[in-house]
Amino acid sequence: MYSRTIIAILLCAGLLNGCKGWNPAKDKPSGSGSYQKTPDGYYRVRRGDTLHAIAFNFGLDWRNIASWNGISKPYTIYPDQELRLTAPAGYSSRAAGTRSNQTVVQAAPSKASTSKTKEYVPEPATSSPQKSTTPPKSAPVVKSPDPGDWIWPVEGRIISNFKPNDPARKGIDIGGKEGQPVVASAGGEVVYSGSGLIGYGELIIIKHSEQLLSAYAHNRKRLVKEGQQVSRGDRIAEMGKNDRSQAMLHFEIRLNGNPQDPLKYLPKR
Repeated sequence: MYSRTIIAILLCAGLLNGCKGWNPAKDKPSGSGSYQKTPDGYYRVRRGDTLHAIAFNFGLDWRNIASWNGISKPYTIYPDQELRLTAPAGYSSRAAGTRSNQTVVQAAPSKASTSKTKEYVPEPATSSPQKSTTPPKSAPVVKSPDPGDWIWPVEGRIISNFKPNDPARKGIDIGGKEGQPVVASAGGEVVYSGSGLIGYGELIIIKHSEQLLSAYAHNRKRLVKEGQQVSRGDRIAEMGKNDRSQAMLHFEIRLNGNPQDPLKYLPKR
């Protein structure tokens, strides 16, 4: 009888010791934590992150992050890769176009990770005649979509306006009914669809040009996936509620990573 009791106790102790390695905070799925910098100012990529979402969270231009870290098309990043969030010493934006002749800044993998991060390999340099610093008159000029090309993402009244330099008001809040359609304000590519950015809930980010993004937050349900092309007016989500249980859509527009007043782009009502 006593021997059975002792065996049972030993088994339970072994099971408990075997569970010590599980850390719910560490093992929780990506997207449930906030974006935090490392002590030396880098950002360690989590599973499910995208370059655009990281840039959006830190208020940076995604193209700068790519350039500072030597990341080229298709701009793939990997879990535990550490991304520089500031320009390296001696960095020149003019020299970014000749990166093949420079030392590439490599995003270092986490020491705690046993998996290796794939390294960015620069394309081989090709000889080409030196170009004039003055662009030809016929060179195309990239412009952000004209305000006339935008439509309102959802029907409803504005309950909070954009306010410059206010972290809590980087866009506008549009009230409505939970479940009502949310549409793309302009055509583009879905570069983020998830819930990894604290304070935005279920979030969708659409890239309209190399400079311009729009964001749709606090959705009840997301209807599009990353990499999907959408046209203006396409249904992309269903309206949800904010943390105060208020049915609304938070809508932002970013130009070169900087928040813009959406009312300057949307047609007047």
